[in-house]
Amino acid sequence: MGLVAEIEGCRLCAERFAATVTAHVPRPVVWFHEGGGPSLLIAGQAPGARVYDSGQPFTDRSGDRLRDWTGLRADTFHDRDRVAIVPMAFCFPGIDLRGADLPPPPICAATWRARVMENLGQVSLVLLVGGAAIRWHLGAKDVTAAVADWRKALASGVMPLPHPSWRNTGWLKRIPWFEAELVPELRLAVRKVMDV
Repeated sequence: MGLVAEIEGCRLCAERFAATVTAHVPRPVVWFHEGGGPSLLIAGQAPGARVYDSGQPFTDRSGDRLRDWTGLRADTFHDRDRVAIVPMAFCFPGIDLRGADLPPPPICAATWRARVMENLGQVSLVLLVGGAAIRWHLGAKDVTAAVADWRKALASGVMPLPHPSWRNTGWLKRIPWFEAELVPELRLAVRKVMDV
């Protein structure tokens, strides 16, 4: 059995998900080809409810915002030959009593992440989308500080980004340099590696 099939068959969190408000079953959303080859890796958090339903990553408002930031059309963004989308947890983790998404269960990254990263091989550009991905890849605890240090990170082929959720709209308004300075450089970096 290949790695993609193993992840798609994962049921490690079945009891955890059954105990959430949504009481859902695991449905891993796997978006990479085995054997590597992508130019761009989007390292995200975990699928949301809409992605759980669609089976395709970032098919929600967060995805719309992220595609705008990167300058990629939806068809290019979802081209598995060129883009790997690997969240810190492959399944929708559910919601809490207030309706907020639960964090990615750490067991997913502990079980799969090293194998997936090894499988992908050398990637030209890695976008770290949200705190969980930033912590795992950079070891940084403060998202704002990590994103503020984007020039240094980009020099090594990594771009830390806040999560594109609507919940971060306030953060984006407080940090005007993000859209004024970082986003144009992000689009340029993505164009360079994607040749679009």
